[in-house]
Amino acid sequence: MAANSQSSDLITDLDEQISQLMQCKPLSEPQVRALCEKAKEILIQESNVQPVKSPVTICGDIHGQFHDLAELFRMGGKCPDTNYLFMGDYVDRGYYSVETVTLLVALKVRYPQRITILRGNHESRQITQVYGFYDECLRKYGNANVWKTFTDLFDYFPLTAMVSKT
Repeated sequence: MAANSQSSDLITDLDEQISQLMQCKPLSEPQVRALCEKAKEILIQESNVQPVKSPVTICGDIHGQFHDLAELFRMGGKCPDTNYLFMGDYVDRGYYSVETVTLLVALKVRYPQRITILRGNHESRQITQVYGFYDECLRKYGNANVWKTFTDLFDYFPLTAMVSKT
């Protein structure tokens, strides 16, 4: 019974976090750390070539454009009603990289079979230090801990996906 209660609490927490993130409001540093640990537990079980069942909505580079991501969900349907495959490049360049990548990771943890998040070339330590994610994390959190947490998580993202016909 205790494990079932913990699972229910996790879902409630995730739903609250997703709701907060959908308003483009970042999570606290401890929330990001805990979320990324849960995501790591899921991603470590996935293959570098991740199988994905169709139908699926395939989405390209987001680059911190949170409002574009919100529009994708508005037009394509919310998770878990729609399966999504995100091809990488969630961070850098836009003003809301933290909120964008955190929302996608939260959705992955909440609906692991309905959303696939791949690693793009911007999900790396070197690129994020040049194109803005590192600086955004410093600005929003006052330190590099969230940047380190995410860049460590990026190492676990699958590299590609194979979409099946059914």
